[in-house]
Amino acid sequence: MITENNKTCAIIGAGVSGLSAAIRMRNKGYRVTVFEANSFPGGKLSTETKDGYRFDMGPSVFTMPEYVDELFTLSGKNPREHFKYTQLDPVYKYFFDDGSILDSYHGKEKFAEQLAAKTNDKKEDIIKYLDKTELIYNLTDEVFLKNSLHRLKNFFTWPVAKGILNFGKIGAFDTMAGANQKAFKDSRLVKIFNRYSTYNGSSPYLSPATLTVIAHVEIVKGAFYPEGGMFGITAALLKLAKDIGVQFNFSTPVSEILIKNNRVTGIRTDQGTESFDTVISNMDVYNSYKKLMPQVKRPAKTLDQPKSSSGIIFYWGIKKEFKELELHNILFSENYEEEFDTIFSKKSMYPDPTIYINITSKHTPSDAPPGCENWFAFINVPNNSGQDWDLFITEARENMIQKINKVLKTDIRPLIESEMVFDPRVIENRTSSAFGAIYGNSSNNKFAAFLRHANFSKDIKNLYFCGGSVHPGPSIPLCLLSAKITTDLIK
Repeated sequence: MITENNKTCAIIGAGVSGLSAAIRMRNKGYRVTVFEANSFPGGKLSTETKDGYRFDMGPSVFTMPEYVDELFTLSGKNPREHFKYTQLDPVYKYFFDDGSILDSYHGKEKFAEQLAAKTNDKKEDIIKYLDKTELIYNLTDEVFLKNSLHRLKNFFTWPVAKGILNFGKIGAFDTMAGANQKAFKDSRLVKIFNRYSTYNGSSPYLSPATLTVIAHVEIVKGAFYPEGGMFGITAALLKLAKDIGVQFNFSTPVSEILIKNNRVTGIRTDQGTESFDTVISNMDVYNSYKKLMPQVKRPAKTLDQPKSSSGIIFYWGIKKEFKELELHNILFSENYEEEFDTIFSKKSMYPDPTIYINITSKHTPSDAPPGCENWFAFINVPNNSGQDWDLFITEARENMIQKINKVLKTDIRPLIESEMVFDPRVIENRTSSAFGAIYGNSSNNKFAAFLRHANFSKDIKNLYFCGGSVHPGPSIPLCLLSAKITTDLIK
């Protein structure tokens, strides 16, 4: 039962973090209104249908479902009556340039046993590596993921103090690629574990080995598939928010956050101004300052950190079912290091890109016509700094088709009967991600976790931020935790 407090809260953006913040603020007794520029919810976690094919448009890997469940429990509802998911096993299918194929399974024992049988590394060495990632997870979970790094009092709790005292054990002084090259003999295993840097748009050759913790989350804690696809997360949270009384204004972009005497007073839209006691922006923090508060002095040191990578995504309707593919598939480039150097140093597109193919029709057959598949085909590219994206799209399509044809020993050209394309320009226009950088700031230095914007404004009272561009960072679980950290700061 919600106890009303007669206070009001505006949330800018109906991304997964904005939806989560709305649910949490409503449970605090606030009258909550969400303003979304698009006509649809979800931000990056949205959906489109074309020619009988349904696509999840953004994030496609789901881990830590307990953070979604928590929102239903908080609202007095049984999560399983409103949101369902299944655990994946195998999780990924990896294709390598030498023609070999490896599967990633759930659980330390099974994962290590299967890969040891097909690589040059021993089962016990793989388990030892996963034990290390678990240690890093246990040391960093409370420090980086569940607390604000911008409140001094948080540093005087035992979990945070323990993490700081063990800072040398979390891999902060080595790169992810360096740690993985020391751990494994087989270059394929190095690639498999290096790719986890892409989960926050960074390079394994620059980002700290701390990020190997992502492997623990996905392999040991598990990856899942929501009923109805990834948009099922958005749909479930939207319904929950509406059920408990959150109000939504879609197709209503906010043009200004109103501030008087260093205190938030409300927001402005095309419909006029509206007063609110508290404002939470789920919009990319860079654009929150640039577009909604141009009169406010921006925290340049934080906002001007190097941005993450972006992507070119082809949403293909394929007139065939490929039994050799799973829900999650990775087709690795031959030279992974050169690929990342091209993206981050040369700000260009690598001609032999690593391709990620997600096919939700493997689990939800209605996402594609009978005998067909819906392919989400993604490659990493730099964020937008004025490149010729039309040329890049043409080249990417050709390079990707050639690579897929080589791996699958077929020709997919005549099988593509439907197509949509996203590039960094589209991503920024659709989601307000500055420069089309999907993950906000990159994590290409050891102090990146400390350089994300706080979940609150240090200068403007009652102004808060949540989402992947602020602490603790990108990914569905972190966006959900961002909303929790943010709303916990509001008394």
